[in-house]
Amino acid sequence: MHAKTDSEGTSIDASWPPRSPRRPVYYVQSPSNHDVEKMSYGSSPTASPTHHYYHCSPIHHSRESSTSRFSASLKNPRSLSAWKHVQLGRGDDDDDDDEMDGRDGSKANKIRLYLCLVFLFFVLFTVFSLILWGASRSYKPKILVKHIVFENFHYQAGNDQSGLPTDMFSLNSTVKISYRNPATFFAVHVTSTPWELHYFQLKIASGQMKKFTQSIKSQRKVVTIVKGSQVPLYGGIPVLVASREHLNTIAVPLNLTFVMRSRAYILGRLVKTKFYGRIRCSVTLRGNKLGTALNLTDSCIYQ
Repeated sequence: MHAKTDSEGTSIDASWPPRSPRRPVYYVQSPSNHDVEKMSYGSSPTASPTHHYYHCSPIHHSRESSTSRFSASLKNPRSLSAWKHVQLGRGDDDDDDDEMDGRDGSKANKIRLYLCLVFLFFVLFTVFSLILWGASRSYKPKILVKHIVFENFHYQAGNDQSGLPTDMFSLNSTVKISYRNPATFFAVHVTSTPWELHYFQLKIASGQMKKFTQSIKSQRKVVTIVKGSQVPLYGGIPVLVASREHLNTIAVPLNLTFVMRSRAYILGRLVKTKFYGRIRCSVTLRGNKLGTALNLTDSCIYQ
C-alpha cells in the first residue's frame, strides 16, 4: 500500500463516469475513510472488476431501482395520468355503487309508501261504506196495502187441459198499495214477486206488479191487477158448490200474499242495500160486495 497523492485523487475523480444530475444517488450512511480507500482501490484499472463495488450493495441497488422508477414515472406523464385515472376510476365505481344503492333504497321506500297509501285508502273506503250502509238500514221503505176491489167472478162447469170434467173459476180484482221511500240520500229500485190470491193452498188468481224507481223522500200509489181465468177447482171450494144457484150470497176466505223487494245503490254497485217486505193479507170474497173497495189497512201482516 502506498500513500495516496493529489494526482491519484485527481485521476480517480477523473476516472469516475459523469453522473446524471436527474438521477441522484442516496446512501444509507456516509462512507468512512476505509470505505473511500476501498472505493479508490476498486476504481483502479488493475484491481477494479467490470462493475463498480458499490453496485453490489443490495440496499443501494433497491433504493436506486425505486428511485429510478419514481424518476421515470415523473418523466413519463402518461403513466402518471394512467395511475391517477385508475385511482379515480376506482373512486367513481364506489360513488356509482353508493348512488345505485341510494336509488334502490329510494325506490323501495316509494313502493312501501304507495302500498301504505293504497291500504289506507281501502281501510277508509271500507269504513266509509260501512257507515253509509249502516245509516241506510234505518231508512226502510214504508209499505201499506190500502184496499182490494173484486170486480167480478165466474163459477161454471168445464174441463181442464187434459179434458177432465171439473168446476172452473175465474176472478178479476185490483189491489192498491202505498209505497214510501223515507231515505234522504238514495233512491230505491222496487220489484216484487207475483201477487197471489189463495184459498188455503189453492191458487185462484195472480198478478205481476210493474217495477219502478222511487226517489228520495217520496211516495206513490201502486195498483196491480190480480186475476185468474178458468182455474180448475176439482171440488176444492165446497162453499161454491153449495151456493151454485145463489152466488151473490157466497163468502170465500182468501189470502193475498207477495214479497216487495227494494234495492238502494248508495255508491253505485259497490255499496248497496236490500230491503225485503213479506206481506200477507186476509180478505173475504163476498158476492154482494163486487166493485166495492175492501179496506185492508188492518188486515195485513208485514214482515
